[in-house]
Amino acid sequence: MKKLGMASVLIPLLFTFSALAQQAPQSLELGCPHLYPIQMKYLEKHINYAKETPNLESRTIDQFIKRMDGSKLYLVESDEKEIKKIMGGIFEKVKKNDCSQIEKANNYFVKKVKERVEYAKKYLQAKSFKFNPKASIFRDPEERPRPKNLAQANKAHENYMQYQVASYVVTDMKEDEARQQIVRNYERALKRVQDAKVEEQYSNYLDAFARALDPHSSYLASDQLEDFEIQMRLSLEGIGATLSSQDGFTVIEQLIPGGSADHSGKLKNKDKIVAVGQGKDGEFQNVIEMDLRDVVRLIRGPKGSEVRLKILRKTASKENQRFEVVLQRDKIKLEDEAASITYHDKEVGGQKKKVALLNLPSFYSDNRKNGRSAATDMKKLLKEAKENGAEAIVLDLSSNGGGSLRDAVDIAGLFFSTGNVVKQSQRGSSLNDQSFEELPDTDATVDWPGPLVILTSRVSASASEIVSGALKDYNRAVIVGGDHTFGKGTVQSVEYLPAGLGAIKTTVGMFFTPGGKSTQHIGVASDIVFPSTLSIDEIGEKTLDYSLPPKTIKPFLSKSAYVTSGPSAWMQLPQPLLKKLKEKSEVRVSGSKDFKKIVDDIAKNKKRGKMLVAGDLLKDKETKDKDKQAKKAHVDGRPVKTEENSGMDVAGEAEEEDGANLTREERKKKYLERADIQEALQISADLSAELAKGGIKIGAKVDASESKDE
Repeated sequence: MKKLGMASVLIPLLFTFSALAQQAPQSLELGCPHLYPIQMKYLEKHINYAKETPNLESRTIDQFIKRMDGSKLYLVESDEKEIKKIMGGIFEKVKKNDCSQIEKANNYFVKKVKERVEYAKKYLQAKSFKFNPKASIFRDPEERPRPKNLAQANKAHENYMQYQVASYVVTDMKEDEARQQIVRNYERALKRVQDAKVEEQYSNYLDAFARALDPHSSYLASDQLEDFEIQMRLSLEGIGATLSSQDGFTVIEQLIPGGSADHSGKLKNKDKIVAVGQGKDGEFQNVIEMDLRDVVRLIRGPKGSEVRLKILRKTASKENQRFEVVLQRDKIKLEDEAASITYHDKEVGGQKKKVALLNLPSFYSDNRKNGRSAATDMKKLLKEAKENGAEAIVLDLSSNGGGSLRDAVDIAGLFFSTGNVVKQSQRGSSLNDQSFEELPDTDATVDWPGPLVILTSRVSASASEIVSGALKDYNRAVIVGGDHTFGKGTVQSVEYLPAGLGAIKTTVGMFFTPGGKSTQHIGVASDIVFPSTLSIDEIGEKTLDYSLPPKTIKPFLSKSAYVTSGPSAWMQLPQPLLKKLKEKSEVRVSGSKDFKKIVDDIAKNKKRGKMLVAGDLLKDKETKDKDKQAKKAHVDGRPVKTEENSGMDVAGEAEEEDGANLTREERKKKYLERADIQEALQISADLSAELAKGGIKIGAKVDASESKDE
């Protein structure tokens, strides 16, 4: 759970540096001469490191080993010591343009993977194999001890494989098939490490160096940089399909609405792509067993160009159908990742309240001319909400891991007048020379002065914490959801390297909300807390390797943010009102079947503790199968209520569905049925009703001692 991917608060920058700029302008391949100058680029701007140190080298080697064997499956303690010995003095060697240690360490690891795969095949293919329901593994790989010797490694690996078998059996696969499938998985894993190019080994080393600085600095190889840009721009040029790798095949998971794959009418979810050809008559290239990243490279391409796919489809009769499809690549807009709005009627005291739900999955931003941004989209949606007569807003940031810093500032400013949103620390000429930059909203327009609720969770991070933290400090919004947000209070810059070398992401500062607080580790606390399976200790910034400690500074709230009269007036939310909203919510939550199920799941996971037991998977499957059968039973066309399904509803059933098989409309329906979404909407309606009573004066007097520009 600790490895949840959090997007950073990002400041995009461009640069070249002379050692590389002097080379040919065509796309480069990452080589040993590039490693040292790239390392130095991190150290030029990083908030905590300005030079290489023995401690940083040690951490780099640790991270390099972690990238190799994060599951602690392939290496025993003596292997770890051997790789550390091989990698000793790596900084000095890289500086001298000698990268032989990286390749030697990788070769050593390949040897150990091969040994472990041979053991796995022997164990799984043995006639004496017997499933052990008591086999257990650590829930979090971070907590798994490194095996001390081969005997411990074999025992731990056997438990791991037992759990793998159980994981396949619960999908209705027979045990023999499951064992064969796992063997093929191990063979593919071995092939991947054996086929890893030297550029990939160097990329892994650079990323290990970056992550030794702090959890959010990283190296983006060229393909990762392309994915990053797609995420930020919400657009790509391709066929419009989400792909996955399964059992050696590239499988279509989703067809993106508006893409050529969808428009063709010839492709379906779960189709397998077995070969790719370029243009009208380019030779087909077999992609079975090919790394998914390489398949994606073949399929993506410039707008207007053609790509041909050979497809394998399993029909209803379980026969394989083969055919070819010709698709024209086009610009695809990833609308499912963009801000969206829906409207909901909620009843309070016999009266209906119209609430707008704004879902913002990320803080995207395309800096190119006419590029879209989260802030621009949000501004349009708030205007629409006004025109449609919405009486309150819920801003859903519960799955938002961050993104553009500028868009975070602009979005927070949509809900108040001008004023400070965040203050960022930055390094001067030395580590001891640090300054602070205030980032204010300068647009005096209050796009939404009405009731505002922000839904967050433990995975709301970075830019989400800037927006929710600032609006909480100004008493502008009610924060609801998980106990607190992720707790990431650092800022990263993305610096582009010469073509082909990717980019570096470096932590260049910390950010503080107007109350002077850093969200680092502690996050933004909710005013009203719901039960959440995400609210566990293993999720959060404080659990990550080398995370920076939190700090506080003097508050810098801006008096100009407040509007006390006129159509743009908004009110500071007093504690008595928050207390009343919280009490009403607690009554609803305590009586909710959906939240009861969440509480039961939390209790079940706590009871199981840190270990995952193979037999528990099968028990869970038996329970779910009974629930499904009970739901299928009908009397006179009406569902039969039983003890086993009385706590279940449509939302509970949807959780069991394979998300890849759901249509866009079904995914939206599933999202809207979430218990936290529904409760946030009801709180928003309650807030609107309380303000409408007239007992609380809008535009409450501002306490000058708390809102002075510093």
